[in-house]
Amino acid sequence: MRSIYDYTAPRAGCLLPLCDVPPADTHGIPLREAPLALPQVSESELTRHYTALSRQAFGVDNGFYPLGSCTMKHNPRIHEDVAALAGFENTHPLADAADTQGCLRVLYELQQALCAIGGMDAFTTIPAAGAHGEWTGLQMIGAYHAARGDLRNKVIVPDSAHGTNPASAAMAGFEVVNIPSNPDGTVNVEALALALDETTAALMLTNPNTLGQFEPQILEITRLVHEAGGLLYYDGANLNAIMGVCRPGDMGFDVMHVNLHKTFATPHGGGGPGSGPVGCTKALEPFLPNPRVALREGEYQWNHSPQSIGAVGGFYGNFSVCVKALCYIQMLGGDGLRDTALGAVTNANYLQATLRQSLGLPPAEHCMHEFVLSLKGLKEETGISAKDLAKAMLDCGMHPPTMYFPLLVPEALMFEPTETESKHTMDAATQTLAELWKKAYDAPEDLLAAPTRTPVGRVDETLAARMPVVKA
Repeated sequence: MRSIYDYTAPRAGCLLPLCDVPPADTHGIPLREAPLALPQVSESELTRHYTALSRQAFGVDNGFYPLGSCTMKHNPRIHEDVAALAGFENTHPLADAADTQGCLRVLYELQQALCAIGGMDAFTTIPAAGAHGEWTGLQMIGAYHAARGDLRNKVIVPDSAHGTNPASAAMAGFEVVNIPSNPDGTVNVEALALALDETTAALMLTNPNTLGQFEPQILEITRLVHEAGGLLYYDGANLNAIMGVCRPGDMGFDVMHVNLHKTFATPHGGGGPGSGPVGCTKALEPFLPNPRVALREGEYQWNHSPQSIGAVGGFYGNFSVCVKALCYIQMLGGDGLRDTALGAVTNANYLQATLRQSLGLPPAEHCMHEFVLSLKGLKEETGISAKDLAKAMLDCGMHPPTMYFPLLVPEALMFEPTETESKHTMDAATQTLAELWKKAYDAPEDLLAAPTRTPVGRVDETLAARMPVVKA
C-alpha cells in the first residue's frame, strides 16, 4: 500500500506539486527526520472507524431530543446541498462585492426576511451565536445612550432569564439588576417598576419565557421601560413558538437577536456552527456592526456607518448557516413559518398533558413551545432526583431534557418536543418516562446506576469538574 509520503514528491501531470517550493525558514526549530507514524488503513476501515465514533454521540438524527429552550429540530438535508454549491462554498470572503453578488444577495434577502419576521427595521448577520448577538445588541444600546449624552449603566434581567443574559450584560460593561419573577416565570411588573430609574439602559427579556409562558402584560412592560428612558432587548431563543404569529417589534422591543441554529433549522449543538443575527429599530440602525449589505441601484454593496459599534466578527457571519436559514424561510414561506410555530406549541401541549397524566401529576395550564416538570415530589418519596431520571433516559435511547433550569423550579426538567417530532415519538417517550417513574419506586437502585448502556457510564460530576482528565 502506498504511504501518504509517496505523494509529497513532484509527479508528472501534477499542476501543483507539493514540494516545488523551498522549505520555509524554521528559525532553528529542528525538522522531523523520519515520517510520522500514521496507521496504514483502507478506505473502508477508515470509514468504519469514524462511523463508529459518530454513533457514540447522540444527536437529533439518532432519537428524541427534547432539550428545553434549544429547539433541537430536524435540519432538512436539501439545505446542506444548497450551501455546498460551488458558488457559495468556494467564494473567498475577501473577494470584491462585484464578484460576489449572489452571496451578498443571500445575506441581504436574509436580513430582509428577518426584519419581516421580527418586526425590525434593520438586521446584521455577523454575530456568530446567540450570546454573541446579545453582546452585540447591548453594545448598540450603550452606543445609543452615549450618543444622546444619556449615562445609563444598568441592565435589568429577570431571575428566570437564560444565563447568557446577565453574562452578556456584564461583558458589555453594564451593571446587572436582577428582579424576581412570578411563580410562572413571567415578569413581576411591580418589581420591574421599582427597579426602573434614570440609570436603566435596558430590560432583557425572553418571550415566551423559560417556563413556556407568554408574557400577558408585555405591552405594559414595554411602556414602563420606555417611559423610564430605557430600551428593550429581545432574547430570540424561544422565537420558534411565535414566528409568523406575532413579532417582537410589535411588542415594543428595540433590539433582538435570533438563533438561526434554533429557529431556522440549521445544524446545532457541539459548540457550533451557530449564528445569531441582530435586528433593531430605525433609531438604533446607525449603531449596527460594520459592514452591512445594502442594495443600491440594483447592486449589492457593503454599507459602513460612521456611528457603528465597529466590527464584531472576522468577516460577515457564518455564511453557510445563513444560506441554510434562507432556504428554510423561502421553502416554508410566511404561512409555513406560522404553521411551524403552531405545530411546536401543539406538540408541547400534547406532550405535557399526556406526560402529566401518565406520571400521575396534576394537570397544568397550557404552555407555548416548552414546559417544565418539577420532580420534587418524586425525590422526596423515592430519593430519585431529576438528574437520576435524566441519566436513565440515556439508557432508553432518548436525550434528556434540560435539567435544573430555571432555578426557581425545584428538581426541574424542561421539555421542548419541537414541531418536527411525531405523535408516535412523543407517545413512546411518554411510555418510557412512565416506566422509569415506576422503576423509581420499585427499583431505585437501577436509576442510581444509570447510564449503563452508553460509551461512558455514570461519572462523579463534582470530581470531573474539579479534576478533569482530558485525553487527546
